[in-house]
Amino acid sequence: MTELRLESVSKRYGANEDGTAALESVDLRVRDGEFFTLVGPSGCGKTTTLRTIAGFEEPTTGTVSFDGEPASGTKPENRDVGVVFQNYALFSHMTVAENIGYGLQFLESEGDPSSDRRIAELLELVDLEGMGDREPDQLSGGQQQRVALARALAPEPSVLLLDEPMSALDARLRESLRRQLKRIQERLEITTVYVTHDQEEALAVSDRVAVMNDGAVEQVGPPETVYRDPASRFVAEFVGDNNVFEARVLESSAEETRVEIGDRTFRVPALEGERNLERSGERGLERSGERGLKQSGKRGPEQSGDRGRPSVADRMTICIRPEHLSRTASTNRFPVTVETSEFLGPTVRVHGRWNGIPVVLALEEVPTEELTVGFAPEDARLVERSP
Repeated sequence: MTELRLESVSKRYGANEDGTAALESVDLRVRDGEFFTLVGPSGCGKTTTLRTIAGFEEPTTGTVSFDGEPASGTKPENRDVGVVFQNYALFSHMTVAENIGYGLQFLESEGDPSSDRRIAELLELVDLEGMGDREPDQLSGGQQQRVALARALAPEPSVLLLDEPMSALDARLRESLRRQLKRIQERLEITTVYVTHDQEEALAVSDRVAVMNDGAVEQVGPPETVYRDPASRFVAEFVGDNNVFEARVLESSAEETRVEIGDRTFRVPALEGERNLERSGERGLERSGERGLKQSGKRGPEQSGDRGRPSVADRMTICIRPEHLSRTASTNRFPVTVETSEFLGPTVRVHGRWNGIPVVLALEEVPTEELTVGFAPEDARLVERSP
């Protein structure tokens, strides 16, 4: 197994340092045997990060290292990584077995029986026994994806890199294959970096998640932490549905904070003694299990630390997940005008408004045109704060 590190990695395209920035001071540590996912919108830098790890791109500044050894100048074929591309990149003129065994020809002598054994093992691993003689165009999309995975694993790399390998598949097949991928990764205990724009996918398969935006890392942590305690407004709005409210502090004590949102007063947890942010770099990695209200602003180390108790009239942004808004809550109640509703099976996603503010609810039944909801103070999360 291998530990992977990116330290102050930046990537700029152009003739000088003022060129277009694809990555900006990215610090990451992927632990031995970890399933680590980079998630973010298109153009956020996640694929560039993956390509930099693989050696297809050289960082403008910063270093990539494997088990403490810098990889600068090391060619992709010498980095001991396996890569699964978005389009699978299978060789159409080769059989499934030949595709899987392609990388082995550089490791074993021609005709070595160990190559045949390895191919057979991998066909079994990805549930494609008996399909070694087929051509790629005789396979379904999901089967082709598994051939690409087996080919990447054939040389027994120390690190597996996957660049949105399921984006072309339908939702049901993606769900099935991601479970299979996680099972294979755990069985092999291989250090894995996975790129996706699908937040649900990232939360489902990962040991830890790095949320990226505009070439930088917004937050690193276990899926539960990223979902429940977003470290910035971007994370709050990108990862799942969320309700984001602009608030003004009315009163602050060691027990709770009272804020004004719209024309109403709400109670939220005390904000004194805020915990350090989970951001990029070791600071975020080592505190990824902590829970607590977060503050945000400019990226960087200056964000971490305790800013003390907020003052009256301070402005802040608070988020509340749809599932935490309830019609039976006894506190922090406010009316919602229903605009649309979507039946999703177990729940109904409701879009409405209160004082012109968009509100999203997760209810068990289709509501009427007007309803009143509330939330428990401890379910509020602070994602931005500006005195």
